[in-house]
Amino acid sequence: MLKVKHAHQKFIKHLKNKGRSPATISSYDRHLEDLIDFLEALKKDHVHHVTKKDLCGFVAYLEKKGYTKKSIAAKATTAKSFFKFLEINEYITSNPAVVLEKIKQEIKEGAPRILSAIEYRALRDVARKDVRNYAIIELLLQTGIKIGELTRIRKEDITLKKGKLTGKLAIRNTKNKVERTIPLNNTAEAAIKDYLKVRPKTKEKILFVTKTGHPILIRNVRVFIKLYYKKAGITDAKVHDLRHTFCAHHLKKGTSLLVVAKMAGHKKLATTEKYLSLIEKKQEDQIEKNAL
Repeated sequence: MLKVKHAHQKFIKHLKNKGRSPATISSYDRHLEDLIDFLEALKKDHVHHVTKKDLCGFVAYLEKKGYTKKSIAAKATTAKSFFKFLEINEYITSNPAVVLEKIKQEIKEGAPRILSAIEYRALRDVARKDVRNYAIIELLLQTGIKIGELTRIRKEDITLKKGKLTGKLAIRNTKNKVERTIPLNNTAEAAIKDYLKVRPKTKEKILFVTKTGHPILIRNVRVFIKLYYKKAGITDAKVHDLRHTFCAHHLKKGTSLLVVAKMAGHKKLATTEKYLSLIEKKQEDQIEKNAL
């Protein structure tokens, strides 16, 4: 009989062996800890003791604690992956997590938060004194890349503008292989150049580093951008909303759907097209609100 805590360790080791990113492993680890704490309170110490009723109880507990639907869905997805791993490796004969399938289906994400021009300009202003942080924000705004992609950028991935040639940026996936190459506009390139002048001397290949020369972590980026949002008076916004802002504003100004999709790394064009319907809805709302 396998104890839940030991199963947890085996699952995390499995994720590492599969080459999952540190951020993904950290997320799964955190969600599983919450589940294990709940199961221990029920005296369910071994994996084969866990039932469908227990997992439904866990979801109900999360709802009672005020977790958002999105957070509950993430924890449910983690639990499903965890018990699927146990089932495949024959640690359990019956998978209780099948009951969680409906949870994911019930999640409906709200409309993405799009920063207005006034808001993203205010964000730039409050970050301008810190050259590194300003370059990070500018790069997220000007390219629409994900925060994980940003923290994987190496110095060698940047090709600065020469003559009439456009600057370029190579984007790496979680396995650190170059997945796509996108252009760098003058604004993003200028911010990077300014940062390179003050970047700490280090043998580290990662572009954005701490004062001690270590790669900057995703959570560090989230923390300082959250602080800048507050200073700029921007509410209900997250780091990922800079990506939404890039997509929406470019499409609104006429940038090709294909170009935006390539920049953002959308695997399906339908993902990019969703921003078009959002823009059209906002325009309709404005017409109604500002009726003569």
